[in-house]
Amino acid sequence: MTWLITGGAGYIGAHVARSMLEAGERVAVLDDLSSGLPGRLPGDVPLVHGSVLDRPVLDRAFAELGVTGVVHLAAKKQVGESVEQPLRYYRENLHGLTVLLEAVVAAGIPSFVFSSSAAVYGMPDVELVTEETPCVPINPYGQTKLAGEWLVRATGAAYGISTACLRYFNVAGAARPELADTGVFNIIPMMFDRITRGERPKIFGDDYDTPDGTCIRDYIHIEDLATAHLAAARRLAERPGGGDLTLNVGTGRGVSVREMADLIAEVTGRGDLTPEVEPRRPGDPARVVAANRRIGEELGWRPVHDVRSMVTSAWEGWCLHRPQAVAGRP
Repeated sequence: MTWLITGGAGYIGAHVARSMLEAGERVAVLDDLSSGLPGRLPGDVPLVHGSVLDRPVLDRAFAELGVTGVVHLAAKKQVGESVEQPLRYYRENLHGLTVLLEAVVAAGIPSFVFSSSAAVYGMPDVELVTEETPCVPINPYGQTKLAGEWLVRATGAAYGISTACLRYFNVAGAARPELADTGVFNIIPMMFDRITRGERPKIFGDDYDTPDGTCIRDYIHIEDLATAHLAAARRLAERPGGGDLTLNVGTGRGVSVREMADLIAEVTGRGDLTPEVEPRRPGDPARVVAANRRIGEELGWRPVHDVRSMVTSAWEGWCLHRPQAVAGRP
């Protein structure tokens, strides 16, 4: 069986590709390289430079590579950018998915894993977010992911394709430094960036109804996320011909922003840079933590990495790409 990973040269995609390869799966990658890096992939992995919006490229790739399953990771994923550019996000994330699924149906591919997000839930007011928690996304990014889930399930049901929608929580860490996330869009790299410039990390709001007043989130190590994809892909391959899974991918453990800031200060050795507190940002819920019982029951998967290993591995990758960070000075 050959799995085509769309967006496979990206931060998450490269980890998924390597996890699947190390487990003995055959893998190929399609990536438009708008943010992906070919160097993240082993040299023997076929890499098709192209977009999921390009139907002829998809048709050729499926035929020439003998694709029998798809792991779809290619998408735009910056929440703020999605608010500013909703048309772009709907085109890339939803129309691109439509074109891809049309090609999947035409090629008779029986298995499809979809990269979704906890953003589909919006601002849930619950202790643990289950797969039955109402989905009320509050930005175009989350909306495209929820609509994408609907489209994936409907297509699977209509054409006998086994599908899995994986709702990621907050992804962090790196399997090795060269695979680390190079973007500055999430809390850990945002704090790394300020520390590197000799500035104090920022905390947005310390008056939430939580033990230390700061937001609580569920952080999942990228290596655990990658093994979740492997487990989902193998489950679909075992049960071709229809059926769908919708699963949270998180640890079930919450970490506050204050706790994360303290851990980052410890790992980076910059405890002298005490975080500064700014007002809350609109749309930040107090607590978003995954209930992950279902994925354990369905796939036998469980996370094995802790938050310290996420921060430590992320910092090693950050320093590799930005050597000036070692000294903690710009």
